Amino acid sequence: MSSRDRGLLFIVSAPSGAGKTTLVERLVEQVPNLKLSRSYTSRPAREGETDGVDYNFLTRARFEAMIAAGEFLEWADVFGNLYGTSSRDTDDILASGSDLVLVIDVQGARKVRQDSVDATAVFVMPPSLHVLEERLRGRSKDSEDAIQRRLRVAREEVAAFAEYDYIVVNDELTAAVDRLRGIVVAERVRLRSMRGEAERIVRTFS
Repeated sequence: MSSRDRGLLFIVSAPSGAGKTTLVERLVEQVPNLKLSRSYTSRPAREGETDGVDYNFLTRARFEAMIAAGEFLEWADVFGNLYGTSSRDTDDILASGSDLVLVIDVQGARKVRQDSVDATAVFVMPPSLHVLEERLRGRSKDSEDAIQRRLRVAREEVAAFAEYDYIVVNDELTAAVDRLRGIVVAERVRLRSMRGEAERIVRTFS
């Protein structure tokens, strides 16, 4: 199997409230053959969320059983709820030739890379802590304690930016999506991605 017969894996991480999910949803709408991974979670569905569309919602017991069975590529406890990416789902999509984006936190990204999974990692940063706080307060009905907890975690997560291959500042949605799209396009034509196709073309010159 040539490298381009198999899809490319992208990781997008950001602090809570930085807008990573919205960015990636827009990206997937605009870029052909690019899919968004659907995470599994132990938290209850929120109003307007649909099982199998927004997340795969599981009981905590079922989630923990999947952990014990080694079924997750990565998983993490985020503010008391479990979130994870299925190894089988990921492999099936990549094997089909589609590129895949994982929207996961810093913990999850570290786990994927520690396991030597070939992935391109992008960190989405808010323009400043002040802007992030405004977004958190404007988007949700979280308690003050919850908002302060998310800001404390955000301070730790932004310090991890150097672990990533690319940085995208989400200062304006359309511009940030364009930057993400540029990363995907560039990775698709890198030698490691195109070697198989290039070698096939070279053989036609023999």
